[in-house]
Amino acid sequence: MSALTQLFDRYWPSRWARWQDWIAITRLDRPIGSYLLLGPTLWALWIAGSGKPDIALLLIFTVGVFLMRSAGCIINDFADRKVDGYVKRTADRPLATGRMTSKQALTGFAVLVLLAFLLVLLTNTFTIMLSFAALGLASLYPFMKRYTHLPQVFLGAAYSCAIPMAFAAQSNDIPAVAWLLYIANLCWTVAYDTMYAMVDRDDDLKIGIKSTAVLFAELDLAMIGLLQGITLFCLLAAGNQLALSWPFYVGLLCGALFFASQLWQIRSRGRDVCFTAFRQSYWFGLIIWAGLVGHYLLHPA
Repeated sequence: MSALTQLFDRYWPSRWARWQDWIAITRLDRPIGSYLLLGPTLWALWIAGSGKPDIALLLIFTVGVFLMRSAGCIINDFADRKVDGYVKRTADRPLATGRMTSKQALTGFAVLVLLAFLLVLLTNTFTIMLSFAALGLASLYPFMKRYTHLPQVFLGAAYSCAIPMAFAAQSNDIPAVAWLLYIANLCWTVAYDTMYAMVDRDDDLKIGIKSTAVLFAELDLAMIGLLQGITLFCLLAAGNQLALSWPFYVGLLCGALFFASQLWQIRSRGRDVCFTAFRQSYWFGLIIWAGLVGHYLLHPA
């Protein structure tokens, strides 16, 4: 325990506990989701800016990623507040235990969304219009697990909105290659979030929560592999369309090997190995981004 934590626990225990709950519900102590969202955003900014993205936009989208990911976590916990207590991994979340009220959570969600929207206002009209669709998808996703076995598809659609938004902000246009990146990221998101859902599959089956992990059942590994394959194919098509050079394809090869290692890692379908594989997934986004950076360093616009 750090000296700062000990100080708060000793002199301001109730206030520190409240801050701990806000950190927990926004996942500020678990930034993996932000990294997963940031990688594809960087792909789009680098391609749209031909290797030289606008610095102001880079800052806007980076901060926006962290704000919207935290907002998404809050609305997810709000949607799951009555079932999280029955799932081993989520039983201690603030809303599930009653340490935080629904009103407090929704207020926090509204504040984060407002801050993200203020950032979007620094871009252009096209990007602002797209931001409403992104917010709608982000707000809708947590409730989909009640009605469909494909909530991960809604998550992928929401997580991929930063790609067309980045192109719109950088060039006021959304070229065809942006949609290849969108599909690639959507499929990748469904793949890694299926790994995440496999961690809770036993509990979800008991309480009636739907997910791709439940839907795919014994075909889960095959479907994850298929989704990863579609991701790689779309990125390959994007690279060909943009006439990217060898660093990008080296990155794509490394990404393919990373996917293969994940499939091998989760072959037992155990909770711990699936959770570890999910937590490592953000490396794929960074690998592809590194390939793009390498290309544009060799071939500056």
